[in-house]
Amino acid sequence: MYVIRNVGENEFPACLAVICESFETVAQVFSLTRENCPSHTSFMTYEKLLGNAARGWRFFAAEQDGVLVGCYALSREAEDSFELHNLAVLPAYRHRGLGRRLLDDAKARVCAAGAKKLCIGIIEESAVLKRWYMENGFVPTGTRRFPHLPFTVGFLEWQAGGAPAGAGRTPCGR
Repeated sequence: MYVIRNVGENEFPACLAVICESFETVAQVFSLTRENCPSHTSFMTYEKLLGNAARGWRFFAAEQDGVLVGCYALSREAEDSFELHNLAVLPAYRHRGLGRRLLDDAKARVCAAGAKKLCIGIIEESAVLKRWYMENGFVPTGTRRFPHLPFTVGFLEWQAGGAPAGAGRTPCGR
């Protein structure tokens, strides 16, 4: 059984390890290296994670038997919207519904904060990941190429109460 909870600064090293190990599989699939994509999440440093926390990112983790096995971060971008960052599940814990539980937890926190929208940026070329977010109520809103990235960034958003037919009730119950 997983417990999803806030992560304090004393647990940032464990959270960083989960993020880097989880995103390492993405780096391998897309041949991302420190040379061609030093800003990729798989290469995140402790200093960058601390900087994100200082900018207001709140970190949450899934724990099983005292071990962090998944995590994500949220940042408030506007009165009515948040951005989801670094949703990560350790490879050994994937395909058990934990990613969906983390995502549902993020949606519930967005709703509890009175916001109506959750946004995310992903590697657009990752058809599997894009489809997963869409199956979980996200809608593509555009793409953008950045000169420092060797891939296209795809943007998606979830609207409270706006889940497509068949996706089930949203955590806000609207």
